[in-house]
Amino acid sequence: MLTIDNIKMIQPTVVKQIQSLYSRERIVHAYLFEGDKGTGKSQATQFFIQLLLCEQVVNNEPCGQCRQCRLVTSGNHTNVHHIYPDGATIKIEQVRNLMKEMKMVGMEQGHKFYVIHHADKMNIAAANMLLKFLEEPVGKVTAILLTEQYQAILPTILSRCQHFKFAALPREVIIEQLIEQQITKSMASTVSLLTNNLDEAITLSTNEQFVQMRKTVLHLIGTIQQNVQESLLYIQEAWIPVYKEREDFERALDLLLFAYRDIVALKADIEGTVVAFPDKQAEFENIALNSTYERLSKQMQAILKAREQLHRNMNRSLLMEQLMLNLQEGYAFV
Repeated sequence: MLTIDNIKMIQPTVVKQIQSLYSRERIVHAYLFEGDKGTGKSQATQFFIQLLLCEQVVNNEPCGQCRQCRLVTSGNHTNVHHIYPDGATIKIEQVRNLMKEMKMVGMEQGHKFYVIHHADKMNIAAANMLLKFLEEPVGKVTAILLTEQYQAILPTILSRCQHFKFAALPREVIIEQLIEQQITKSMASTVSLLTNNLDEAITLSTNEQFVQMRKTVLHLIGTIQQNVQESLLYIQEAWIPVYKEREDFERALDLLLFAYRDIVALKADIEGTVVAFPDKQAEFENIALNSTYERLSKQMQAILKAREQLHRNMNRSLLMEQLMLNLQEGYAFV
């Protein structure tokens, strides 16, 4: 989903580092791009490779139009090789074949690159073979290792790579990208608090079970404002029978916590706050008006305590009954 232009905006530090390497002609044999899924590692890799192969670089940026740039963009450049996990791991045969390719004379002139996606998934034999190649680089060959699990890569490989750390995507960027995918601003605001990965956010936004979960949580808040009997009944009818998996139960509690955070933000009138449920702003403003900071704080503590009890395998029906009682009164249980 992300473009090269997006990368310049959301990963300015990485882009500037790449441009500095190019302008100072300080290109080394191996780089490690580390960051969460969806933070633009693949797009930054393309930018880097294009910059080094481009025929008409202007202001430390690839032109995007020359033959070399177009070959890189299309994935057809013979000097650029990609390795992905074969099943659960990257195997020694894949790395061995890659090394053979790197030693052969390419059809295109200039730099050669190999990109190892999910480099942390190399098995021991593959990692050791790569290490040997890194120790004895041949010609103008550069490795770019992409990973979400920096700590899972051999220290001896890490020591031979220049490390680039990718920042998490700003929440505003996630929301903007989701809206471009025809997802409502309300839903985009909610899922952007649950994941920093754009693809996961899109999947979540269009998942009917999650859409219903969101509705359930918001309806529950309405019953809490009425009376404890109403909320307890709703829990037994719409919560306990549906959220049988702990992951779903925990996510629903997270949504409940986000709602109360929205209420606090609205009460404090914090300028520029991006709330989780903008479609409920009028209702939440009314709740905020009739609540004290002390009560809202204790209600949030109660939700956090319930989340903790969930991980201790407390009976879920009892857990939610206690939570409803505490949300009614604004006191956290112990």
